[in-house]
Amino acid sequence: MNAKILLADDEKDILDLLENVLRKDGFQSIQRAETGMGALKACREFQPDVVILDIMLPDIDGLEVCRKIREFSYCSILFLSSRNDDIDKILGLSYGGDDYITKPFSPREVVFRVKAQLRRQQYQKTSPDGNAALLKAGSLTLDPESGRAYKNGEEISLTGREFLLLSYLMENTDKIISKERLYEQVWGEYSSICDNTIMVHIRHLREKIEDNPSSPRQLITIKGLGYKLKKRLES
Repeated sequence: MNAKILLADDEKDILDLLENVLRKDGFQSIQRAETGMGALKACREFQPDVVILDIMLPDIDGLEVCRKIREFSYCSILFLSSRNDDIDKILGLSYGGDDYITKPFSPREVVFRVKAQLRRQQYQKTSPDGNAALLKAGSLTLDPESGRAYKNGEEISLTGREFLLLSYLMENTDKIISKERLYEQVWGEYSSICDNTIMVHIRHLREKIEDNPSSPRQLITIKGLGYKLKKRLES
């Protein structure tokens, strides 16, 4: 596979385990880092498609590494952590992470989640006819080919998951989309629906696309049903 994977963990055994299982599954372009600073340097130079990032790193923690990566990259970020609290998961997502894996983990599960992220990336880049067309809704424009989004002509910085979420909503403007459907289409999972996960991403997306996130006019909540992104805003 041509996808580039960056592994960042301070435990050599975990790095060896992840690299071995990924290579057995066909991933050949893999780099490793054992510190937060090393992960940032590798991410800038290697430009990975997916980063598997331990939260507990010896110099700067994975959350801060994730925040800094989001300043220059839309790559998918999967957190690894020994902590299983919902608040830690929500915090990881709020920093720009796309998924959260709790230690101890199944190596095959990690491979599955990496592939799920790559499928999501492919989905955002192509349309059914093979040509990515610009998506527009109100002041928003989204370019699936370049992975960029704009508000009033100015680029807005989105995480990989936020980009996928906005892409799906913009492809289905003026339709009520249930939380279950969002989870299925954006996260690629069909069970264990987590309201908090979706709410966190919707909140952060509103902070970037709404003039007043506390009183959204474009990405609105339809109580008891889900969310709707309006194609046009009333003046």
